[in-house]
Amino acid sequence: MQKNTVAPTLSIDPSTGTLTFQSARYPNCKLQSRINVSGSLNSQPVNLFSNKWEILTQDKPAKHRFSFGTGEQTRLHLATTHPGITVTLWLGSIPDHSPALLQMEIRNDSADTLILEQITLMDAPAGHLSLGSRETTPDLTFYSHGWQSWSNTNAYRQGGKQHTSMLKRLQNPMVVNPGTPQPKDRNHFTGDMFGLLGDLTQKTGLLVGFLSQKQQYGSLEARLNPQATSLKVWANGDNIHLVPGKKVITDPLWVSFVDLDQPDPLGDYLEAVALEHEITSHPPVPVGWCSWYHFYQDIDTKNINANLDSVITLQPDLPLPLFQIDDGFETYPGDWYNFTDGFPHGLRPIVDKAKAAGLIPGVWLAPFIVHPKAKLVQEHPDWLLRDAKGKLVSAGFVWNALTLALDLTNPEALAYTCDVIRTAVEEWGFEYLKLDFLYAAALEGVYQDPTLSRAQVLRMGLEALREAAGPKITMLACGCPFGSALGVFEAMRVSADVNGYWKPHFAPVSAILQGEPHMPSARNAIHNILTRAPLHKRWWINDPDCLLVRPDTHLNLAEVQSLASVIGLTGGSILVSDDLPQLPQDRLRLAQVLLPVIGERAQVLDLLEQDMPTRLRVDLNGPIGPWHLLALFNWDDHEADLELSMEKFGLSPDAGWWLREFWT
Repeated sequence: MQKNTVAPTLSIDPSTGTLTFQSARYPNCKLQSRINVSGSLNSQPVNLFSNKWEILTQDKPAKHRFSFGTGEQTRLHLATTHPGITVTLWLGSIPDHSPALLQMEIRNDSADTLILEQITLMDAPAGHLSLGSRETTPDLTFYSHGWQSWSNTNAYRQGGKQHTSMLKRLQNPMVVNPGTPQPKDRNHFTGDMFGLLGDLTQKTGLLVGFLSQKQQYGSLEARLNPQATSLKVWANGDNIHLVPGKKVITDPLWVSFVDLDQPDPLGDYLEAVALEHEITSHPPVPVGWCSWYHFYQDIDTKNINANLDSVITLQPDLPLPLFQIDDGFETYPGDWYNFTDGFPHGLRPIVDKAKAAGLIPGVWLAPFIVHPKAKLVQEHPDWLLRDAKGKLVSAGFVWNALTLALDLTNPEALAYTCDVIRTAVEEWGFEYLKLDFLYAAALEGVYQDPTLSRAQVLRMGLEALREAAGPKITMLACGCPFGSALGVFEAMRVSADVNGYWKPHFAPVSAILQGEPHMPSARNAIHNILTRAPLHKRWWINDPDCLLVRPDTHLNLAEVQSLASVIGLTGGSILVSDDLPQLPQDRLRLAQVLLPVIGERAQVLDLLEQDMPTRLRVDLNGPIGPWHLLALFNWDDHEADLELSMEKFGLSPDAGWWLREFWT
């Protein structure tokens, strides 16, 4: 059958069931892929597509206005292997941006319920993906984006292995999307929502990403074999029930070739995602104090008030306008209205004192996760998420216990979480909410409403919390799948928890945990702050977690300065989390020099080249004209001689430069 031209960069061949994507800007790059829908019907596995398509109807390409530009779109109505189930495929392109866009709808007009497993929008097997001339030896890299805040985000080089956790059921429920494999063999990598497969030799790459995660969570799988590179992208079906008469639609998938020589290869896609969610502006960057990393759960009215007094006293020299109370005021997560003995009068007196001093009172809440000792477990067992055998689903090992999760498709459970938020805002008086462990609403389980995907459940829950809080409250998401929070939260944690140890530490087994990629540690926090720097002031304000400057952690001065440098240069939130009354003047100075916040987005110049990026550049403008802040890091465990090359920072080596080293 003759090929049908859908758009300047996208064509279809029904005889082989393939989509071909090419771009005039990158004539040597080519992608050929298939689509599929897999699941089960009447307890039998089923694939809805074979090796060719039967096109029932095909529209002519028509002008279409996307959220980020105007292009062309056509619609194909496809038959499937099961009578009564049809698929509609939308194919679009925008010449100015060089992307193709794919979106799929599955409609069930049969008499059977289809249980969805995977909706594959791209499957480019070995030999069907080219990133340039085949006469050169490729140097492949894959930018793998993690599922939620703490999930490792990394650029993997050819020959490497994916960073996975050895803690399995203790940690994976928190950081791993159940629909995304965790490979352990070399050159085999996966990611969530979006990713970039690149060739550093020819400086070209293929960027693939969903524009939202309102409908499903998206997964990517790449194999970096120079002779047989492959890429697969799918939407997670989550075993939802597509009952007769209903339909499911995927989020749009963006596909584009990119130039890796440009300093911001992810930029067009990230900005398109922002426009898809109507994100066009951002609030001021939060700056303040947080109780967690000094006191952890050991907080009470006395030590919170002591630090509030210090914040007030230090305002002229160290302005920290946000005062955030973290975990420890409640008896157990889940029982949010029961205060510990350390807060006999609740939180309202502290809030009133902070407001009287002109501060913004903030509080930590984790509305979707439940401690097994919480009264809620006994009083409302029907609110909790269960598996196919009726057992309670684990939300991971937190607070030295295997935690539980609410099923937000139970209307009473969802209403409870909203009431907690309204109480914190209207009765306790908080103006800033840090909402944590939000992934717990998107765990693998049997939901009371089996027609909703995990992404739809969490999105429904987050939108309900936003409505309960109201538009004037600043909300930070933490432990949250990224796609679910877009357009709902002003700020997003982008890293694992920081810690007073450089590498993960959990006595007495710390030695075997030092390679854990998601666990709390200064190293893991810094890693994701760098690899997710391009998101800042596009999707939200990046929250790099807290700054620790006190001398009695297990971080040496160089490590503290590195943490401070990365937090300060990447432009996100700055929250000091030390016991301020005990902080020496020289350590206070480490925080003072970061204020006022820079707030700008940094360029990570070796983002696709290094496991741990080493070069940062921030472009600024002042009375004397343009100037730059540069950072060059040595992440090895031993001293190294580093060369400050202007060329490697994208600056002219022939120009004259005035240099000043910051910390000394």
